[in-house]
Amino acid sequence: MTDGTDRPNSPQPDPAPGSGGYGFPPQTPNPYQSGPAQGQPAGGGFGPPPAQPEEPFHSPVTAPMASPTTPDWQAMADATEAQQRKRRRLTIGIGALALVLVAGGAGFFVLNGSDDDPKDPPAVAASDSPSASGGPTSKGPDGSKNPEDDSPTVPGEPNLLRDRNGKMGIALGPGASLGELANRTEVRFKGAADSYAQGAEAAVDVTKSFTVSTRAYNVSESGPRMAVSQGDGDSYSFELGFEVVGGKKAWVFRVQTGDKGQAATAQQVVADNVDTTRQWALLTGTYDAEKKTIALWVDDKQAGQAQVSGVWAGPGPLQLGRARHHGIWSASWMGPLDHIRIFDQALGQEQITGLKNNKLGKTKPTHSWLI
Repeated sequence: MTDGTDRPNSPQPDPAPGSGGYGFPPQTPNPYQSGPAQGQPAGGGFGPPPAQPEEPFHSPVTAPMASPTTPDWQAMADATEAQQRKRRRLTIGIGALALVLVAGGAGFFVLNGSDDDPKDPPAVAASDSPSASGGPTSKGPDGSKNPEDDSPTVPGEPNLLRDRNGKMGIALGPGASLGELANRTEVRFKGAADSYAQGAEAAVDVTKSFTVSTRAYNVSESGPRMAVSQGDGDSYSFELGFEVVGGKKAWVFRVQTGDKGQAATAQQVVADNVDTTRQWALLTGTYDAEKKTIALWVDDKQAGQAQVSGVWAGPGPLQLGRARHHGIWSASWMGPLDHIRIFDQALGQEQITGLKNNKLGKTKPTHSWLI
């Protein structure tokens, strides 16, 4: 109760015994007390409550008592036993399923092995890989294709190009990188001394017939720029790429014929009547050991051929993006390459057309990368 302001009531002392209420004299009507008799304790007000009639007492003997229903102990025991049997069956079933899954996973691991096992030679995975050039397909235990079949690199070696038809990886130099496109991967070179890729060994026996091919995209206006070569020491055995010949930009396939790769004994075939800059071109060089001829193909058109006495067998490995000239590395490629393939035969017109269309039939490369 408030006194007309928002201030709350202050605590009041308890009424004295026999008084007529809070602050009123004895037997004085309390104007704030309701009830039939002011100042008298009669049900309302502040007096003691009126006496209530006592409820009748029922004797424990005569008082009515509800009889509880006796539980069916046998039925409860049967239900408990049924639940326990159900739990046991469920536990046994889950355990059996777990054993089957563990055994199946272990069998799959044994059959497939670990991709990261350093003892697994990269050549095993590479030789079983599918490719557009007709390589075999590696299958899993369920007949499905293994995920690494489409990888352009050796599993666990992101800088080692995977040989999809042979057993030779190609390691990227510091300045070379891979580019991922919608449906293929290319290796990119920036035209610097550290921008190259090198095989572990020679990929071509140049004393016998062979074919070397790559799709090339050249961004340089000046040369030389060699896409693929083989050789070391003093010089190259062969090189395939771009050069300015007689003042004209040209594709070129060149071989060394003399001992120790002397420059005076080099023979070449050029194509200077086609666009060589910022255009994709399939470059293919062939050597026919029986006919002693070399030939250059651009896409599926032969640019020409030349007679040679043979090809000097240089001691070095396969190179991408550079060539050996006069004892030093030079002719750094500028641009991307892909579809790099080596054959142990000199391909003819029909096979070159199949090479361009990725329909080689029974003709298989001995090595292939980025297909």
